[in-house]
Amino acid sequence: MKVHTYSPLALAFIGDSIYDLIIRTYIISKGSKAVGKMHKESSLYVNAKTQAKIYHAIKDTLTEEELSVMKRGRNAKTGSKPKNTDLITYKHATGFETLIGYLYITKQLERLVALIAAGLKTTQLTQPDDMPETIENEMPHSD
Repeated sequence: MKVHTYSPLALAFIGDSIYDLIIRTYIISKGSKAVGKMHKESSLYVNAKTQAKIYHAIKDTLTEEELSVMKRGRNAKTGSKPKNTDLITYKHATGFETLIGYLYITKQLERLVALIAAGLKTTQLTQPDDMPETIENEMPHSD
């Protein structure tokens, strides 16, 4: 697949879904609860504010290519106004989603999971050692 033929917003579109799936997998791996409670918990992770925090947490650890992809997503013109956040936070979240989409399309699943885990550690929504071990054990790997 020629990932560079995708627009940044197309990558963000797929990245949003992949990120949501990873978070939902993480939440359910901690033990089954009522669906409403799991949805409420996932909304703590799957929002522009948390995604923007992850953007800032991981940006210094990215390769040049990954940083370029994330910046392309951040700078893309969406044509819509953010619903529950300011424009800068929304753009950073879009950049993060673009990177996730890129890593997924290029089959770099281990890297994708590692970046999400590292970023989530900084949000203080996860236990210090909970996310990386749990999420990496639950997600498919590219081998």
